[in-house]
Amino acid sequence: MSSSTAGARVCFTSRVRADRIPEYRAAHAAVWPEMLEALRDTGWRDYRLFLREDGLLVGILETDDYAAAQRGMAATEVNARWQAAMSGFFVDDGNPDDGFVLLDEVFHLEAQLAALEDVG
Repeated sequence: MSSSTAGARVCFTSRVRADRIPEYRAAHAAVWPEMLEALRDTGWRDYRLFLREDGLLVGILETDDYAAAQRGMAATEVNARWQAAMSGFFVDDGNPDDGFVLLDEVFHLEAQLAALEDVG
């Protein structure tokens, strides 16, 4: 994954409070339809969240421009409501989106295989 904001796969981490994990899972099993539509309409694609038992949350998504996708979501009314509803689930205070720690991609199988094909 890449922390670059243009034409990127993006991977981030955050931390869910251990005592709120069951509720967090339940909320994400039935995300509001208007939130799903807003994510799609602002450029979030193939967005997935993975949650470890200790609260480590890993998110992965594809977008043409991560910064623009974040700005687009920040401008929606549904995101403001969702962030308010989710804020109590996270270890860090504040807007959950602001607590994302972006990770740099260090390996991509297909890219390395393609490079081999280009050489050979």
